Amino acid sequence: MPTYEYRCDKGHDFEVMKRMSDDPVLECEVCGAPVRRVFSPVAVHFKGTGFYSTDYGSKNRARELKEKDAAEAKVKKAKDDSSSSDSSEKKKKPDTTPAKTETKASAAD
Repeated sequence: MPTYEYRCDKGHDFEVMKRMSDDPVLECEVCGAPVRRVFSPVAVHFKGTGFYSTDYGSKNRARELKEKDAAEAKVKKAKDDSSSSDSSEKKKKPDTTPAKTETKASAAD
């Protein structure tokens, strides 16, 4: 059976356990003044799996994840290929530092 909280106009608070089909409480148990029902937020705790979009198993979600993983793998492979080609280009480049050249003295001197 649910518990209902009431408050009278004079400030008395009390709870009544009754069925939903029972008549509403109209007067305070303490002083007999008119009462109003008090509504308060319900404490809800979400525990376990099934509360997030990643927890729901569906064929569409599985397909989306597979496509996403494949796209990420392509991007990673492209990055790896470009970084390895950059390093191989660095190895193949000739040394461009100016070399000292010796000149023969001309016979005219």
